[in-house]
Amino acid sequence: MAFIDYYKILEITKNASEKDIKKAYRKLARKYHPDLNPNDKAAEKKFKEINEANEVLSNAENRKKYDQYGEHWQNAEAYEKAKQQQHYQGSYQGSRPGASGSYSEEDFSDFFENMFGGAASQGRGRQVKFRGQDFNAELQLDLNDVYTTHKRTLTVNNKNIRITIPAGIENGQIIKIKGHGGKGVNGGPNGDLLIQFSIVNHSKFKRDKDNLYVTVDLDLYKALLGGELMVDTFNGKVKLNIKPETQNGAKVKLTGKGFPRYKKEGEFGDLYVTYQLKTPTNLSNKEKSLIEELQKLRS
Repeated sequence: MAFIDYYKILEITKNASEKDIKKAYRKLARKYHPDLNPNDKAAEKKFKEINEANEVLSNAENRKKYDQYGEHWQNAEAYEKAKQQQHYQGSYQGSRPGASGSYSEEDFSDFFENMFGGAASQGRGRQVKFRGQDFNAELQLDLNDVYTTHKRTLTVNNKNIRITIPAGIENGQIIKIKGHGGKGVNGGPNGDLLIQFSIVNHSKFKRDKDNLYVTVDLDLYKALLGGELMVDTFNGKVKLNIKPETQNGAKVKLTGKGFPRYKKEGEFGDLYVTYQLKTPTNLSNKEKSLIEELQKLRS
């Protein structure tokens, strides 16, 4: 297996920071994404390599193993055990008459090959199975996309995977698709695909878990005298009754008009509406006169 230079794939140096890795990954993932390069096999291959490189280098522990063991980074622990076992065997043989007790780098490489899927050495015959690596991916969605449960098709390792995205999924949340990661070694199980969601909000609503918040304008006359006001919810309009003498900054709660609760069919959070008093402008002389008269009455 040829050595894969993940740093070269992401076009960064070995001294790159976590921020540098994330920035490089996002830039290249956008450039080579299959949706932007339909029927381009070279772009698909590049996209796969970019995701694989990011999966390793974005994780501090994995990156350390990769820097030390290269493409065998997933088997680092078994490698160390094999090294200790060989050292023990060398020490034991060295204690016997006529045994040198030393090993060359070539001897060690052969032992390592036997441990990780090469030709089995005489007397062992059984190869160690290793689980495939997990793949990390980021999926960006609009807030409107996650208001309802829907399906999406993702391309991973040149395979199309159709997944169901539950309503109410949160920004930064990760879901696991079992068996769609790296291939196992020596018949070991495949790794998993870990998808992290990046939710972009272009709406006028602020989301906090399953609750929504919105600010609406309320004209002075309706605030003073009361009345009705049509306001937007996330999926339509509702009519609110405004109480007389409603103050600026007053809030009302619309139960069940918030965001869907994750994996709780038919359950929703609440919508909190804050009134923002809108002062009238471009007053006519008559309006000014009436307001002055009202001011005198209040005084």
